[in-house]
Amino acid sequence: MSSALDFDLRIDHDRFLSTRDRQLHAILTVTARAGAGDAPPEVDGSGYAEVVVVDCSGSMAHPPTKLGAARRATAAAVEMLPDGVRFAVVEGTHEARMVYPAHRGLAVAAPATRDAARRELGRLAAAGGTAIGAWLELARELLAGHPEAIRHALLLTDGRNEHETPQRLAEVLAACAGQFVCDARGVGDAWEPRELTRVAEALHGTADAVRRPEELEADFRATMRATMAKRVARAGLRIAVVPPARVLSCRQVHPTIMELPVTPLDDRSVTCPTGSWGAEAREYHLCLEVDPAGRPTGEDLRVARVDLLLDDVPATGPVNLLAHWTEDLALSSRIDPRVAHYTGQEELSRLIADGCDAYDTGDRETAARLLGRAVALATAAGDAFHLEQLRLLVEDVDAAPVRLRDDLPRLDVISVAVRSSVTVPGPAPRPASGPGPAADAPPRVCPAGHRSPPGARFCQRCRHEFTDPADAGPVPA
Repeated sequence: MSSALDFDLRIDHDRFLSTRDRQLHAILTVTARAGAGDAPPEVDGSGYAEVVVVDCSGSMAHPPTKLGAARRATAAAVEMLPDGVRFAVVEGTHEARMVYPAHRGLAVAAPATRDAARRELGRLAAAGGTAIGAWLELARELLAGHPEAIRHALLLTDGRNEHETPQRLAEVLAACAGQFVCDARGVGDAWEPRELTRVAEALHGTADAVRRPEELEADFRATMRATMAKRVARAGLRIAVVPPARVLSCRQVHPTIMELPVTPLDDRSVTCPTGSWGAEAREYHLCLEVDPAGRPTGEDLRVARVDLLLDDVPATGPVNLLAHWTEDLALSSRIDPRVAHYTGQEELSRLIADGCDAYDTGDRETAARLLGRAVALATAAGDAFHLEQLRLLVEDVDAAPVRLRDDLPRLDVISVAVRSSVTVPGPAPRPASGPGPAADAPPRVCPAGHRSPPGARFCQRCRHEFTDPADAGPVPA
């Protein structure tokens, strides 16, 4: 499938490191845009493959409106499929069963097949247990025959994964990783947020709570609309390091937090898959282990190169990660504002998720402590989104210490927990002409002729303070 997207890759990091620093942190921003002047392309359904998985366990009968809402939402999702999309509907209980088509395969969307699928949905009944791994395993089997398509699954559940072991679910997720994207939705108040986020993270999708059954149809429509807007089936980051540097982690930090698998290519390079893409922007936090031993100080050294790949072919020019070891504490103590922002968002996500877990297990004291720290962090960051979420759980976000609300509905707790991975965007990228030196800026030279890095406040040798841009004199021959 032609991508019809133009990609851009940029990096933000503070390259100045103390000789005691052993880690380098960077934010990678990947932006995909429709080609300049292009009209929105007409969707070619043959480039997509979709599986909708509907929980039909016994708990979906309580209240009876829940299963009815699931039927209507799934019918709406099927109705939105353009002609040519290969699709299937799966019933999930303690096993996985085909709803439509009857055989273990995919139908091709057309007026007749969409009508037939809606008729079969009317026969769904609630009975049996919950085995999410079995559901995903069938979805993988159905989608496996269409490797070039943009492959997607939409999974709805209302309960815990009680009819298979956590190990079994882990095995299935490992087998499904990289094969398709899955968006997971919980309805009601008996599902586990950690299970849904585990599925979404492993399969590059989203996890969310649908608070009322009557909201399912709108959510399914929005999810299907976003899926049909995808134009690239697979993209990934390739990170090539200069030894002895090595990649410690790479995680998506916007619009949601998710760990990316790091797969070695050789002794210097790794890849990190990022899933399918539409016109959107995502940000990633890359952490490298670096070692200044034997490396010169006072100059820029490349420690890694990052490429964005589409089907193993670079889609943009590479970006370089530079390390500049210095004894200048004024330089090495600076933290890039975007690195600082997303590091704070990651900590905030952990505090909220762990606080909700503590409350859900009856440990109100730990929950109050963790959520109080979350409130303080969100307040300091001016994070209106997470403060609004936290107001569902605490009496007053302006009080110190915060007090948990009495008799919290579990629905509020798990809804906030599953949304804890959502992040707010960081500050705008710093332009090369703004604060901080441009990449090609000349070194600063003190009156004694000593060179220091562009943007340095003090000479690295004599500690002369550069108080005016004019102090960056000409470079001696």
